[in-house]
Amino acid sequence: MGLWAAVKAGRLGLRTLLLEARAPGHGASGGLLGALMPHMPDRWNDKKQFQFDALLQLEEEVAAIEAETRLSCGYRRVGRYIPLPKPHLAVIAERHSIEAGTNWHQQGQAFHWHLMKTSPIDGWPDAAFTEAGLVHDTFAARVFPRSLCAGLVAVIRATPHVDLVEGAAVAGIDPVLGRVTLESGETIGFGHCIVAAGHRAFPLIEGLDAGDLQRKPLGQPVKGQAALLAAAIDPAFPVIFLNGLYVVAHEGGHVAIGSTSEEEFDAPFSTDDKLDDLIFRARALVPGLADAPVIERWAGLRPKAIDRDPMVGPHPRHPSVISLAGGFKVSFGLAHRLADAALAGIVGKPVDLPSSFTLAHHLSVAAQ
Repeated sequence: MGLWAAVKAGRLGLRTLLLEARAPGHGASGGLLGALMPHMPDRWNDKKQFQFDALLQLEEEVAAIEAETRLSCGYRRVGRYIPLPKPHLAVIAERHSIEAGTNWHQQGQAFHWHLMKTSPIDGWPDAAFTEAGLVHDTFAARVFPRSLCAGLVAVIRATPHVDLVEGAAVAGIDPVLGRVTLESGETIGFGHCIVAAGHRAFPLIEGLDAGDLQRKPLGQPVKGQAALLAAAIDPAFPVIFLNGLYVVAHEGGHVAIGSTSEEEFDAPFSTDDKLDDLIFRARALVPGLADAPVIERWAGLRPKAIDRDPMVGPHPRHPSVISLAGGFKVSFGLAHRLADAALAGIVGKPVDLPSSFTLAHHLSVAAQ
């Protein structure tokens, strides 16, 4: 999200310094999956509308990045297949199909939640998992995370009034003096400070009110594991999703699978038998992956805010410090819109966010 904030700040003409603890995209953004999944089309609310708008806009945003840099971000609206292994799931899917006909038909776009008896692509997924048919969601998309990050970095490096410094981890923020202290001991002044540090953003923001001892932690890191396989799979194939398992065909003969969601872990950046289980399940779900070699195993930490939703906006007591944190599993689909919201107050524009996405909301939940 920090990369998007720097790109958007650059477009607004703001003098910007982006501090990266290591290299851009080194954290959770440097993963493998890149599935851009819409919320279910039922029980529509402001959060689902925000995500709908963001996912629509992302296609245009990526096209602009690619045109400017001549780099591919690995984006494609491929849709999604959801196997229905049990009959009662088909009843739910039928209802969602009707609701998508209303809620996913907006802004001149018409996306669908089709219920099909069998997959039109042999073995994608295996018929053993589609006893009650499968859903074809035409709204879902995918992007290759590292390619998108590379495109954003290229834009940042080409913007004269935006500077990027790597290896500059922030240890603390002083909102009164308007400065950050790096782990190296160096201090840097700011007019506004956007905190977009993944799971490390939570303690940085908590440190602004160190005297408030009753508050719960604002968030936590959640470990995720994923793998990249080499397989001659058409990159136009829809994403497959079943019981928390994603199978995503990317360009260049690569298929990503993931991911685990581990709140307790000993080795945050090591893979283990939990990933082995995902690979085993993916090979059963898609027989064409049975002999596909694993070319990379990945583990990283994703930022889960206390109330799960993104945590964005100025601190109520220290408005010069702005949170751009949380996001957990939805960051890639929303980051560009969340960056707009984080910057809005700086340039005197209204902040367009669902109330549960705000930092103020998360602070109130943490104080309960």
